[in-house]
Amino acid sequence: MTRVRAPSRLHFGLLNVPTADTSPEGRLFGGVGLMVADPGVVVTVASDKEWSASGPSAVRALSFAKRFAESLTSDCHRPFHIDVERCPAEHVGLGVGTQLGLAVAKALAVEVGMPYLTAVELAERVGRGARSGVGVHGFDGGGLILDAGKRTGDAVSALHSRRYLPPDWRVVLACPRGAARWHGDAERRAFAAPTTANTARLRNLFDILGEVTDYSIFAEALHDYNRLAGAVFAAAQGGEYSSPEVAALIARVRSLGAPAVGQSSWGPTVFAVTPDADRADWLARQLAADALEFVLITTPDSTGGVVSLH
Repeated sequence: MTRVRAPSRLHFGLLNVPTADTSPEGRLFGGVGLMVADPGVVVTVASDKEWSASGPSAVRALSFAKRFAESLTSDCHRPFHIDVERCPAEHVGLGVGTQLGLAVAKALAVEVGMPYLTAVELAERVGRGARSGVGVHGFDGGGLILDAGKRTGDAVSALHSRRYLPPDWRVVLACPRGAARWHGDAERRAFAAPTTANTARLRNLFDILGEVTDYSIFAEALHDYNRLAGAVFAAAQGGEYSSPEVAALIARVRSLGAPAVGQSSWGPTVFAVTPDADRADWLARQLAADALEFVLITTPDSTGGVVSLH
């Protein structure tokens, strides 16, 4: 029996969204994101008489498991039971699809004697990392991930760099009620008609996020990067963020003195990075009175997927 715990993924925005005049020779997508310890994914797999799965997102977990099994030689095709012990709701901006797929694949890889497979190799086998590589590289070691982007023919974006935020920093996650959830056809339509992006400005902010250690500079760079990355999809979203509810929550957090705030991926989860636990606690208490779907405090993850044997 093998158990894998995977962190959640926050995505701060893509670096280079392809448009009609984008050169096919350059790197596409790329971006910045942060792995956080909670809410996270926990999966256990054990040999069984037939394929089965239980727990939240069990159907999707079983699909990942069978896809991974199909990538193996025939002598590794024995069935397993997949128990999803913990998994956040899907399509809320926490990278659930990739983390669940990689956790399932990693556990199965250990069970069939292939623990050496990297996150990139696992992602290829279960079909993750089509655009962003943040969650894939984050599974391998946590941290703040700077994704270099994909060249034509790449299965997963290259890792530009990884850094670890100061251990005192905390992350508050909050989700407004009733906000739209972007995935599937809505996401495909957004990528089909992007607004021209300020790529040079995003690249400058990308570099700042990868190097600066001063919280105040990091905070403003993060907010600006997230806002500009969202503006690429303004035509589809109706603004810089995925819904009026998300935009209002971000403004509310900024008004409370927390500058490092933005929308994770397509939302509706909003993140706020704080320089210490006291400010995270205070911010979470203020937001708890706002009747949000959830508010929680977490820490930047520095391990990625963790395997334990039972």
